[in-house]
Amino acid sequence: MSHAPLVLGIESTCDETGVALVRGLDLLADVTASSMDDHARFGGIVPEVASRAHLEAFGPTLEAALEQADVELEDVDAIAVAAGPGLSGSLAVGVASAKALALGLGVPLHGVNHVIGHVAVDALVHGPFPERFLGLVVSGGHSSLLRVGNIATDVVELGQTLDDAAGEAFDKVGRLLGLPYPGGPHVDRAATEGDPAAFAFPRGLSRPKDLQLHPYDFSFSGLKTAVARVVEGFEDRGEEVPVADVAASFSEAVADVLVTKTLRACELNEVSTVVVGGGFSANSRLRGLAAERFEAAGIELRIPPIRYCTDNGAMIAALGSAVVEAGLPASPLDFTIDSQMPLVQVVMGAAEAAA
Repeated sequence: MSHAPLVLGIESTCDETGVALVRGLDLLADVTASSMDDHARFGGIVPEVASRAHLEAFGPTLEAALEQADVELEDVDAIAVAAGPGLSGSLAVGVASAKALALGLGVPLHGVNHVIGHVAVDALVHGPFPERFLGLVVSGGHSSLLRVGNIATDVVELGQTLDDAAGEAFDKVGRLLGLPYPGGPHVDRAATEGDPAAFAFPRGLSRPKDLQLHPYDFSFSGLKTAVARVVEGFEDRGEEVPVADVAASFSEAVADVLVTKTLRACELNEVSTVVVGGGFSANSRLRGLAAERFEAAGIELRIPPIRYCTDNGAMIAALGSAVVEAGLPASPLDFTIDSQMPLVQVVMGAAEAAA
């Protein structure tokens, strides 16, 4: 794919500053700087801290990516930047940097959807996508089911979380269990030592009546409340909370709902391939249960390595490369960021600039 355009991807939606270079489906460089440690003492992301970290990290991260790819900035043919959804301040840093580079280099700029990028990155690992597939995006802010015909031009949102996202629920349960921030990885590790059947936690929106109204939607708020009640019960009785068993039962409930609803979507939409992306796709129980049940159902499961699950520049460069290949026009340089960018919108166009 040496003839394909060289696309620079920039990611800055939350606390990772990512820069990557892609030529077609060949990933030439992927460098990420994280400010996670700066937020740990606050127990969550502080937007102002994240924005300043992006400002400080962008230049060195860009230089490192160019060096890793062994290319010059002038070799870049197009730039893709995450335009939303995400934190407004963080997005503004990445988009402003991308606009300055595009203007200085005289190359087209594409403002693309961060969440769809979580699906697009898998093509860099497992090759071209089939003509039709489902994307399950699970992260700290999103739990969404997408039906995809073409990753650049044909994305339909089938369902989403109605309250807490899967990763968000894990962080909240981590706090309930007294585990360090971010809670997700710590809950996951604790769960490996517990009994997933110790507590019968609810599966949100899974009753027949709920499935009629919300066949593809998710809800984890009630599950989080159920965990809180169990923890409070042990504490009120002066008993030690069985952290591993609570974590395992909670993890099982989340993974069960995600996998069951995705399988249902495959059946109803006659799709035989599922691509899972987003930070929460690193969860060991989700990966294990999905592999087991999708194989039994004859569904191809594609999950990229963990390094591509969290926010990174490669996902934005991959989506940008697909947008360029599809021949979509460049985004106008006066487009605005959209912290709530809808998942049916792959790229920013003239309408967003006018708004």
